[in-house]
Amino acid sequence: MKFAVIVFPGSNCDLDMYHAVKDVLGEEAEYVFHTETSLKGFDGVLLPGGFSYGDYLRCGSIAQFSPIMAEVKRFAEEGRPVLGVCNGFQVLVEAGLLPGVLMRNRDLKFMCKTVELVVENNETMFTSEYAAQETIRVPIAHGEGNYYCDDATLDRLKANGQIAFTYKENPNGSVENIAGITNEAGNVLGMMPHPERAVEALLGGEDGKRLFTSIVKWGAPHVTYN
Repeated sequence: MKFAVIVFPGSNCDLDMYHAVKDVLGEEAEYVFHTETSLKGFDGVLLPGGFSYGDYLRCGSIAQFSPIMAEVKRFAEEGRPVLGVCNGFQVLVEAGLLPGVLMRNRDLKFMCKTVELVVENNETMFTSEYAAQETIRVPIAHGEGNYYCDDATLDRLKANGQIAFTYKENPNGSVENIAGITNEAGNVLGMMPHPERAVEALLGGEDGKRLFTSIVKWGAPHVTYN
């Protein structure tokens, strides 16, 4: 597969995403800047963490208007995989590709540590390499990761199996311990923890690697190489 790593002004986890895909998985990857308007030739899109546009206004609220985002929306509508991590999750929410909002952490402090996640749905293109209800360890690093949605939206998330990951011990106040969700079609995943920082034992663990191998596994029968 060939992955586009979207780069906004203020992105700082783009190199981590690139490394995870290119160097660890051995797949193709290229940086695509926010000013671009085409994703032709790519099979998957990765929106990295960081502080897009300095996190002015709300996190991700300016990035959603970048030229590349119109193409990301089209890409998602075609059913192809789009992953947003941390600030990337915030951008996907602001762009309307995922429901809900992300607010300041419950204790109003930036958090940077490794947490335990529970795989709530292992039947998505992002989670098929995990076992249902498996506990994995993945780092977090965010100040506005407190996920919130209204009761009606929460009911839909549960009914549709859109809750991909939950925190075993809630670090930020997210409703129902939510750490990551998909869209209804299951091809867009947003999550606050950083799987790209957990792809090598040298970095403290490899639990995040299987998220990327899940995408590649899905892509094998779906991607046509030209």
